[in-house]
Amino acid sequence: MKTAAIVLAAGSGSRMRSNVKKQYMEINEKPLIYYALKAFEDSFTDEVILVVSPGDIDYCKAEIVDKYGFSKVRNIVEGGAERYDSVRLGLHAVSDDTDYVMIHDGARPFVTEDIMQRSVDAARENRACVVGMPVKDTIKISDTDGFSAQTPDRKTLWMIQTPQTFEYSLIRKLYDKLEEDKEEIKAKGINITDDAMVVETFSDVKVKLVEGSYNNIKVTTPEDIGFAQAILGN
Repeated sequence: MKTAAIVLAAGSGSRMRSNVKKQYMEINEKPLIYYALKAFEDSFTDEVILVVSPGDIDYCKAEIVDKYGFSKVRNIVEGGAERYDSVRLGLHAVSDDTDYVMIHDGARPFVTEDIMQRSVDAARENRACVVGMPVKDTIKISDTDGFSAQTPDRKTLWMIQTPQTFEYSLIRKLYDKLEEDKEEIKAKGINITDDAMVVETFSDVKVKLVEGSYNNIKVTTPEDIGFAQAILGN
């Protein structure tokens, strides 16, 4: 069984309010993207595809991949206008003999091999899997005027994380279908926000939910830098 990982680092990080792109901001003297790549480098993963912003390939090769000796990064590709464009481009860079692929947000530095293994095991059984954690707080659904309209049962709610793991042939076919139909999807007002939605929209395959970790945070805002430093200090 051959397993690949696509690590997404093509976002602008506008919510970080920094002149430095989020993925290159240093946490404990290492760029943020280092930590996710290091986790996959040290795991059972066979190859890693790094998806970066347009114009960043040479920088990432020299200052990230070569500098830290990430030998499993077999290809660095430029991302597209939207997240789903970047994922599709990453999927086309994966080796054709891959069985399963993990799609991971490079802004989640604390993915572990245990999380990866649980996700791949679930994908082998179910073809599609996402990691996440049950929510701790009560969630409210608001109406258009900002008043509470509904309180869903907390036991059914999950915070979705990455990696999201799939049978490679399945997810590549469905992303190509999304590319063909994306104007129609936009016209219908469907906003594709993660990989599981591609499976849910274009197939009848059910997506299995598997526990990740509450530490598997996404670094998005300046406040998250402090949280990440605290986790690294443990």
